[in-house]
Amino acid sequence: MENILKSRNIKPTAMRILVLEVLAGQDAAIGLPELEQLFDRADKTTLYRTLKVFEEKKLIHRIDDGTGSVKYALCPANCECLPEDLHLHFLCTSCKKTYCLPDIPVPTIQLPGDFSVESVNMVAKGICSKCNQVA
Repeated sequence: MENILKSRNIKPTAMRILVLEVLAGQDAAIGLPELEQLFDRADKTTLYRTLKVFEEKKLIHRIDDGTGSVKYALCPANCECLPEDLHLHFLCTSCKKTYCLPDIPVPTIQLPGDFSVESVNMVAKGICSKCNQVA
């Protein structure tokens, strides 16, 4: 984990290593409230600052899936969070998990000449494969 942090010019601290381990172990994006529960004895400000550093250094990306709670997911090793790295996110309406679907890129949007895109968020909603197997 230390090498991953160093590769993004992030100083490895105990908290950063622990947060990275948790994020790496997730199969879906995770919100700050869920992280706070996992680190119930940790200072919430330190946890929030850790996430901000990870986001600034493009180790994670934030997802607004429309639930009112921002979620975070680990970026692939070669991700620079450029427009070509944007991908679809999927919110399961059954289990409420949000998944990154990196193999489905967000389409390029052509706007009128005096408009400029700062960010794009594309979320599909439905039933995930795990919930479909249960049904």
